Amino acid sequence: MSISSSLNAGVAGLAANATRLAGIADNIANSGTFGYKRVNTEFEGMVVTAGPASGTYSAGGVRAISSRVVDEKGGLVTSANALDLATAGRGMLPVMPSVLLGAGLGDRPMMMTSTGSFRPDAEGVLRTDSGLVLLGWPANADGTIPTSNRDSVGALQPVILNGNQTSADPTTTISLGMNLPAVDTRFGAEGDALSTRVEYFDNLGAPESLDITFTPTVAGAVGQSNTWTMVIRDSAMDPASNVIGEYTLVFDDSPALGGTLASVTSVSGGAYDPATGTMALTVAGGPMTVGIGLPGDRDGMTQLGASFKPTNVTKDGSPVGNLTTVEVDENGYMHATYDTGFVRTIYQIPLVDVPNPNGLVALSNQAYQVSPSSGSFFLWDAGDGPTGAVMGYAREGSTTDVAAELTDLIQTQRAYSSNAKVIQTVDEMLQETTNIKR
Repeated sequence: MSISSSLNAGVAGLAANATRLAGIADNIANSGTFGYKRVNTEFEGMVVTAGPASGTYSAGGVRAISSRVVDEKGGLVTSANALDLATAGRGMLPVMPSVLLGAGLGDRPMMMTSTGSFRPDAEGVLRTDSGLVLLGWPANADGTIPTSNRDSVGALQPVILNGNQTSADPTTTISLGMNLPAVDTRFGAEGDALSTRVEYFDNLGAPESLDITFTPTVAGAVGQSNTWTMVIRDSAMDPASNVIGEYTLVFDDSPALGGTLASVTSVSGGAYDPATGTMALTVAGGPMTVGIGLPGDRDGMTQLGASFKPTNVTKDGSPVGNLTTVEVDENGYMHATYDTGFVRTIYQIPLVDVPNPNGLVALSNQAYQVSPSSGSFFLWDAGDGPTGAVMGYAREGSTTDVAAELTDLIQTQRAYSSNAKVIQTVDEMLQETTNIKR
């Protein structure tokens, strides 16, 4: 009978509003929790179909459906820790529980989080206080990231930092900006050689040097030859055979290009490339590129009426340095900076994306797990495809709007009281029906 269905509808209303109240309570309780995704509760009506000619109505009631709004982003909160990470836009950081460090991921579903405050533990493993370990692809020795499968966790490894590690950066490029005195090639000049030493760092971070000698070709008659012989020696090699390059430099003396390089001829060693203004040399540790400037370029080697001086000598590389800081850029590359100024890429942190983020299974500590409802995951480079950027020095705030939750709380309280009133009314009506027999 319809009065019984009214009672059932009232009870269903109490249960539905109690479910909504639980979600509101959770949201308010986690209004200060970093990375918290609010719970949204919606009501759906249930209909009990009666006979078309019965003239009565049977109440079906209501049911509550709660879901976590994972694709909603909270505001970014800045911090002073470089390894406080968050995602700006779509995508999440890959993580694993610390209890699986020894066993590996195996066939477990992919886990992820939208934000985390990561710190190295006693073994250098980057993890949060709640035990989420950050995953990434380790870089090669040269800082490049190897190609990996983007639809499996097989190549991902726990990010491990050794605070006491040291590293060296070998010198591979040197640029020489020097002026040679034009008077030394004039008729009657003494023709003394000029020399300079340029330090570089070998593959082990030890300092070595290129000893460079410039010998002028003295003009045999009135005037000047504008010609020099450059010999380059490597201090890391046997002094009896340490010449790694010999070149003949001819300078221009025209009104427009006076003092700039006119031509470079290789006597021994790597060839000079006029398109780049560089020479490819081989030192004891391997190949090295030495730049002396393009023909007609006033920023390279010059021959002017001034004294011999290195005006602009630059090089890359650094000696052995100690790790000072680690930061993650917006593309997910983790860079280690050493006290010598050397910066090396050590990991890439990809972003995990799924077709339906709201279908992810919510776990404790703001972690989520792939499920059949979410669809298969894919590992993107941050900023590629649908994903956003990785933000260091930041945490994602809670998505709870306390004011909106308090409004929903008042509405839920009134709805619960109204359903209780319905049950009370049905009880009184049933009591009146019982009294008819008396």
